[in-house]
Amino acid sequence: MTTQTVLTAPERTTWLARPAARSWTSPAPSPDVADFHAGLPGYAPTPLVELPSLAEELKVGRVFVKDESARFGLPAFKILGASWAIHRALSEHHGLGRVSFDGLRQRIADLPPVRLVTATDGNHGRAVARIASLLGLTAEVFVPDGVHPAARAAIKAEGATVVDVAGPYDEAVRAAAASADEPAALLIQDTAWPGYEQVPQWVVEGYATLFAEVDAQLTAAGAGPAGLVAVPVGVGSLAQAAVAHYRSRSNGPTLLSVEPETAASVLASLALGRLTSIETGSTIMAGLNCATPSSLAWPYLVGGLDASVAVTEAAASQATRDLASLGVPAGPCGAAALAGIRAALTPERRSELARDHTATIVLLSTEGSAANPALAD
Repeated sequence: MTTQTVLTAPERTTWLARPAARSWTSPAPSPDVADFHAGLPGYAPTPLVELPSLAEELKVGRVFVKDESARFGLPAFKILGASWAIHRALSEHHGLGRVSFDGLRQRIADLPPVRLVTATDGNHGRAVARIASLLGLTAEVFVPDGVHPAARAAIKAEGATVVDVAGPYDEAVRAAAASADEPAALLIQDTAWPGYEQVPQWVVEGYATLFAEVDAQLTAAGAGPAGLVAVPVGVGSLAQAAVAHYRSRSNGPTLLSVEPETAASVLASLALGRLTSIETGSTIMAGLNCATPSSLAWPYLVGGLDASVAVTEAAASQATRDLASLGVPAGPCGAAALAGIRAALTPERRSELARDHTATIVLLSTEGSAANPALAD
């Protein structure tokens, strides 16, 4: 991993609009991913919930929340990326070519075992552990300071070995990479750095299923295409997938990234115009507590994000409560999308976004309340 300029909190901004991003284009994502996920045990599209009361509050046409609180029985969207990346990485490692998930499981049963290794703030590690268990493999998950004990326990319950790291997320990533530096191990990380980009690219490709579902669900609801999409951001992989999906077509929506004020590394990087590390602090949005954006995501983020906003702990907490009252069991990371939309659609900021963005708004609620045990404390 590379070392970048490190910004402290007083040097950071909390809002940035970028009109030039409207004209940026991206190649279309692979069409194979949705078919792969449809073949996994227990697949079903997650709900897209319309919330008219939020549309009235925000003075927009329609508001929908993509509820990722029960994706394959896990409380977050991360298994979409982890499953596709593991499938591709193992197939390449063993020289199997393109096989189905069931075919992969049958083929590797007679091959030398491979240990899957990753670092996580919670949800990605649990997803890797779940897929490892389905394939009959072992998983080793490195967990940084600040992750709730119940989240660690949930990863262990999937059959993984959990390794505690006395440091932040970036330190856990370094420890995982060192542990996976042997032929019988594969690093399945959702952040990239120079020299490690293929697996993170497969993780990003796996998220394409989420956006394909949104498109189909909006059409079924008679809502037309999304006009504004709010994406919670950690290292930026989901935002990269959003940019790849929507910037591969003409007249795509406004794309808003949302981060905690204590860990807004993408916003800081966009403001400086270069990939940047920051000093992070504690946050209830634990899955977004990342000091350095993914180097793989960065070209997409700097090219295709229309706006970026950082939200307070209080705003995320309020959004969590508000969504719960409307029947959406969002954790703070997922509710950050609502907090971000509220911060972006203030009277003084609204005019900085595209004029046609308010017909249909989509909030990506990336985790359920069960993904954040701290809420129950």
